[in-house]
Amino acid sequence: MPENSSAIVAEDLVKVYPGRRRRTTVRALDGLGFVVPAGRVFGLLGPNGAGKSTTTKILTTLSRPTSGHATVAGHDVRTDPGAVRAAIGYVSQGTGTDPNLTATENLEIAARMRGSSRGDAVARTAQLLDDFGLADAAGRPVRTFSGGMRRRLDVAAALVHRPRVLFLDEPTTGLDPEARATMWTEIRRLSAHDALTVVLTTHYMEEADRLADEILLVDRGRAVAQGAPDSLKAALHGDSLRVALIEPDADAVRAAIARIPSLGSDAIVETSGVDGQLIARVEDASTAVGAVISALDAAGIRYGQVSASHPTLDDVYLHFVGHSFGDDITLQEGAAA
Repeated sequence: MPENSSAIVAEDLVKVYPGRRRRTTVRALDGLGFVVPAGRVFGLLGPNGAGKSTTTKILTTLSRPTSGHATVAGHDVRTDPGAVRAAIGYVSQGTGTDPNLTATENLEIAARMRGSSRGDAVARTAQLLDDFGLADAAGRPVRTFSGGMRRRLDVAAALVHRPRVLFLDEPTTGLDPEARATMWTEIRRLSAHDALTVVLTTHYMEEADRLADEILLVDRGRAVAQGAPDSLKAALHGDSLRVALIEPDADAVRAAIARIPSLGSDAIVETSGVDGQLIARVEDASTAVGAVISALDAAGIRYGQVSASHPTLDDVYLHFVGHSFGDDITLQEGAAA
């Protein structure tokens, strides 16, 4: 693949799952398109159900699009799936290694299945175990590994054939903070030292912010925004103000803040069960906090944590989609939406 070329090109991808047994038809992808530059960490970011995993399955030839076109490493996913599979590594959300085999056995078998000779498989296995900090545990059954160790072995197994593009589908879900940080380090190393294109699907904002050179925000199967994390955040001026609400009456909250000029027209109130939040973008959060607290106190509205920060990826998502990133939040209309 030539330098500075595109590792992935997706054009107008649509995926429809037909309804069966009284289930409704699901349109998982709705005209999704994007380009992934070679040699970068590219993040597909969106809440559960946004279409991230469906996109990954299409690009790895595990599913066919209903319509649209995509190439990976220069190969068409529809007409040349074999060449695509030879050029990629894929780590799904579930583990792909045998828990009863040792780490060494898992990697050597994976390498032989990818066409390596016995000698090459042994050498590649030793290298990967060392690269991923698993050499000391090479002879142990995988069932004795921690979650973080298993995940690192999954990634190593996807790299035995030296792919040009590596797909990681929610690679740190279920890991503790220490194991997650270790995985982040490995992902950055792969991109920096091995010139590997990494496509990372995640619903963790911090993960995408820390790892991705470029991200695509996805919502309901559509592209929302694309760019470098810092560039997307810099495009939003001012600060972000958030107030946790306790048993909120959305109408009462909106009425209470309606006369605060510094909140502008972007303030919204979201509720989820007995909790919710007030979210606003302001020129100077430090001056707006006092006015908001006074207004809520005067209206007898209970609230919890009040926070102010520079724009985050959640604010970017909110700006383009109209609701925050939470999976199960029901949106209430904004103060002047």
